[in-house]
Amino acid sequence: MAKDVSFAQFIENPSLKRKDKETALVGVAQKMKYNNLVVNLLGALSENGRIQKISGVIDAFEIIMSSHRGEVPCTVTTAKALDAATLKELQAALQLFLNKKEKLILETKVDPTIIGGMLVNIGDRFVDMSMATKIRTYTNLIKQAV
Repeated sequence: MAKDVSFAQFIENPSLKRKDKETALVGVAQKMKYNNLVVNLLGALSENGRIQKISGVIDAFEIIMSSHRGEVPCTVTTAKALDAATLKELQAALQLFLNKKEKLILETKVDPTIIGGMLVNIGDRFVDMSMATKIRTYTNLIKQAV
């Protein structure tokens, strides 16, 4: 829906009747030869006034399918962009945390506020190795000691 603004406007338009939305969506899905399960899902969501939830349904389905394919999402946040050699080395190190059948899907982000180090979110694990957190921790320790 984020890619097609007119589709999002159609879905979110409160002036259109549920039945009209259902008829249009089911018709388009059938013409595009979508699987019957998808057609029925679109019909049920439209009929029950929940078609605006389709983005969440699609996102959840993508997560389930990614997991089924053995893909493990990983987000690494650093203060500066990583060069190709460092990125390759990091990817190899992160792959060691996974089973042999799992595939690492690496996304990198840049956030200068972490000062240095990195934040790693891999699967359901999170590791904060940022300088900002270390500075904050040591600052709190010093404040408590005084």
